Amino acid sequence: MNESSTIRIGTRGSLLARTQAEGFAAGLRRAGVDVELSTIATTGDLRTDVPIAGLVREGQGDGVFVRELEQALRDGRIDAAVHSCKDLPTTLPAGLELACVPGRAEPFDVVVGRTAGTLATLPAGAVVGTSSVRRVMQVRLLRPDVEVRAVRGNVDTRLRKLDAGEVDCLILAGAGLARLGLAERITEVLRPPSFWPAIAQGALAIEVRADDERTRAAVRLLDCPTTHAAVRAERCCLAALAGGCLAPIGGWARAEGESLRLGAVVFGTVDGRVSRVVAEAVSGGKGDSPEALGRRVAADLLTRGADSMLASVRSQLATPLNQKC
Repeated sequence: MNESSTIRIGTRGSLLARTQAEGFAAGLRRAGVDVELSTIATTGDLRTDVPIAGLVREGQGDGVFVRELEQALRDGRIDAAVHSCKDLPTTLPAGLELACVPGRAEPFDVVVGRTAGTLATLPAGAVVGTSSVRRVMQVRLLRPDVEVRAVRGNVDTRLRKLDAGEVDCLILAGAGLARLGLAERITEVLRPPSFWPAIAQGALAIEVRADDERTRAAVRLLDCPTTHAAVRAERCCLAALAGGCLAPIGGWARAEGESLRLGAVVFGTVDGRVSRVVAEAVSGGKGDSPEALGRRVAADLLTRGADSMLASVRSQLATPLNQKC
């Protein structure tokens, strides 16, 4: 347990992860909190030789981008961990909690084009770089005439592969490019209802020990209640669908006046073709929690056939989709 007044913040070692953690740390410092950063390598960072699905099949898919940070929390080596919220499993280890979700960046995926600026203008046979099952299925739904090629690595690594001509375009999270000062590389923003982002994309998650009231109080200084509520709804929907980081599930919750609107989508294959089901709902008032909204949208998706769609993808991946991310 940290006996000093300094809050020790753990982060992954990628440039994007450090940039996100440094931004959060700067906010705490402005609020008068003394902080220091600690870089911790995760399995997902070290094993870039195989897709995430491959790590799951090796038995390493349970939190490949968060597991080592959570262990450091439990060991008392750090007091808080900064995650990309989309990497955080919907069920946290005993003794840990999600204490803070700062204001969200734009949640949408984007195209970074080399030979064409948009998905629609790519020539037939063009190569699209992405490793996400959710993104792959959406590209195949919209452009079945292009090739999708797995591209892993940090943002700068993927951009180098694009610039070297290995792919014609990339699909990335726009928030990461913006936080790295690379927004000028974006050639198209992909928005619902045509292209859905990952659950909790664009948001940060600050995880702490549940019994550490000092750190909990400190990090909550930067909590954004609107973003936190949206993330709670999205993550609850994902959990109710038994989805994880491999599941082709997208979602986006946003405030509408005093209410919260959540839309979500599940992709699968029907007769060899990519298909999808979409559901959307609005919270019913003060007594309707974000979690209740998430469960309601998930139930609607299941009645529309989401479970059979997820089953089709499970069989293709030969691995459970309810693995934690």
